[in-house]
Order: sequence, then structure tokens, then C-alpha cells
Amino acid sequence: MKVLLVNGSPHRDGCTFTSLSEVAGALHKNGVESEIFWIGNRAVQGCIGCWKCHEEGADGCVFREKLYTDFVTKMKESDALVIGAPVYYAGPPGALCAILDRVFFSASEYFQFKPAACVVNCRRGGASATFDRLNKYFTILQMPVVSSQYWNSTHGLTPDEVRRDLEGLQTMRTLGNNMAYLLKSMAQSNLPRPPQEPKVATNFIS
Repeated sequence: MKVLLVNGSPHRDGCTFTSLSEVAGALHKNGVESEIFWIGNRAVQGCIGCWKCHEEGADGCVFREKLYTDFVTKMKESDALVIGAPVYYAGPPGALCAILDRVFFSASEYFQFKPAACVVNCRRGGASATFDRLNKYFTILQMPVVSSQYWNSTHGLTPDEVRRDLEGLQTMRTLGNNMAYLLKSMAQSNLPRPPQEPKVATNFIS
């Protein structure tokens, strides 16, 4: 079993990394492998709504930069997902949302039914709004959302400050434990996935 931990901060080893590392440590103690995948700090192409990825024979997004292909490849090989983000104006960074929009829309088959969670870090406020925004990616693809003992947030302006947020770090460890528990429970189950109806799309224009 493997969990992909996405570091959506422009800082490779900053506060978000510190929070994700606490989740990774709990997963490791439960015998579950993990990898922290950093999206980098360069501009990221957003979705342009061309729908080319949904045409017959399409192989994902038309923009096939390394960030996109690496993300999709790692998600193919993973059994679960945790997205980590800092708080920018009570929301996730634009670059993170840009790549998430594209991978979730163009490569949904690699995300569907895999357990998922997000963790956020803020200096003071905006964590709940960011947490809510990221969870919406999971619920549109039928991904079981893994919970913790509190909303998955840590507080601090620097990694050292995050390491002093004892309740936040405990929340991260509980999330890792719960993720491992759900993955192991799913692995032991012989239940097939629920049947899928043909998708209905309703536009509210008559």
C-alpha cells in the first residue's frame, strides 16, 4: 500500500512539508509506504476547458508538462492521496488548484474510490475555508474522505512554529493512523465497487 502526499506549497521544506511529514511518519509506523510529491514553485498551466482530454482516444490533458505527467503517473501507482496546502487569502495557492483542476478532470479514473484527505497550514486564519475547498475535489470522484480528531490544520509561520503546534501535529498523526486503518480494511474486503449508473448531466436552462 502506498499513499501519495502532495506538497502544494511553493516552499519545498516549509510548513506544509512539516505537516505532511507528520502524516508520513504515522503511515510508516503502520507499515504503509508514502511519498511526498512537491509541485514546485513555477507557474502552472490551468485548465482551459477544451474538453480534449474527454475525446475518444485521448491520453489525458493536452498540456503534458512534467508536473502533470509525473502527478498522474504517481497517482496511478498509489492507493490513496493526501493533499497539503498553505493558506493564501483563505484558500489554496493558485498553482495547486491549477494542477488539481487538470488531473482530477482528465485522469479521474486514477483517483476514483481511493481514500483521500487534505491538510492545511496557516499562520492564523483561513484554514477551514482552504480545507473545505480541497475536500470538494475528493467528493466529486467518490473518494472516501478520511477524517481525523479535528479539522486537518496546523498553525505556524515557520516549520519551527508548526512543530510547536502539538495539537495540530497530533491531528496529523491521527489522520495517518486513520488512513492506514481504512486502507488495510479495504484490502481485506472482498466487496466489489458499487455499481455505476450512466452519468446524467442536467443543465438548468430550458
